[in-house]
Amino acid sequence: MKKWDGFVKGVNLGGWISQFAKYDEEHFRTFITKSDFERIKGMGFDHVRIPVDYVLLEDEEGNRNPLGFEILEQARQWCHEYGLRMIIDVHEVFGYSFDPLKKEMDREKFFYDDALQERFFTLWSRVAQTFGRDPDTVALELLNEVVLMGVAEAWNKVVSKTIDVIRKDAPDSWIVVGGVCYNAITSVKLLDPPKDDKIVYNFHCYEPIIFTHQGAYWIDGMPADYRIGYPDTMEKYRNDSQKYASELVGALFSTKATSIGPEYFEDLLIPAIEAAEKYDVPLYCGEYGVIEIAPMDSTLRWFHDIHGVFDKHGIGRAIWNYHEKDFGLIDKYYESIRDEILN
Repeated sequence: MKKWDGFVKGVNLGGWISQFAKYDEEHFRTFITKSDFERIKGMGFDHVRIPVDYVLLEDEEGNRNPLGFEILEQARQWCHEYGLRMIIDVHEVFGYSFDPLKKEMDREKFFYDDALQERFFTLWSRVAQTFGRDPDTVALELLNEVVLMGVAEAWNKVVSKTIDVIRKDAPDSWIVVGGVCYNAITSVKLLDPPKDDKIVYNFHCYEPIIFTHQGAYWIDGMPADYRIGYPDTMEKYRNDSQKYASELVGALFSTKATSIGPEYFEDLLIPAIEAAEKYDVPLYCGEYGVIEIAPMDSTLRWFHDIHGVFDKHGIGRAIWNYHEKDFGLIDKYYESIRDEILN
């Protein structure tokens, strides 16, 4: 399987110019600064994944918003200064969001609506024109977490058209493509063959979701006081997962693994690795992590196991999240175990 050099150990900058509390230029200027990029390099990371919402790149009418491009350009310069690379991850677009808290969102319409897709293509054309000139530093991730399984074929068509748009101005940039069911590992095999040799297959791994998101207020039906350790029996995990949406917990019920641990991650990865090897495409995990209220000893064991599997197969990754968003690596909760996670 092809390795993705320079994108081996990364960290997400969620909550900066995506998933923020309100549109606030002071927040965008101060939440992440140059000193954070210096710290990230010092922590041993080689890249950052930068989620960005469309409102930083365009206004509600679709006109170019200079602010988002300015912030991303500053990030690019800081990456150069500290020897980092970066992924621009379009996290939310006009007409589509993965955000489970946006309960009125029609998560299907975007994939069949020509007008919404044309606006998406225009956004990506602007990004490619601006950042395609630095393919050694900047990679481009099309869209964060397509939720619905039923749009897999339609999403492949959107991906194909978007790649064509990007290649007009960014012929050499890496393009990162994820599948459906929240970028599930199991959906990588549903992606179309790559259009060229600079495509990366992307997945997210919060498996098992009831461990990594225990007590999470944004998971429908999740009790605030629910706690579970890692590892525990497969029977325990399946019993406790039955009431959640299949898009979130389906992998638990389809795996051939008999235990929760490295065997489980290995089994989940088999189809994704086979697809990546078949087309000689790098495989990358754009998000993984554990909510800060989980038991610390269990959190350490989870990271130990998943890092071991990633290293075994040469899979690059970016931990969620650097600061805040209930997963903040530099925040107080992780103080006592941060060095062990980084090691």
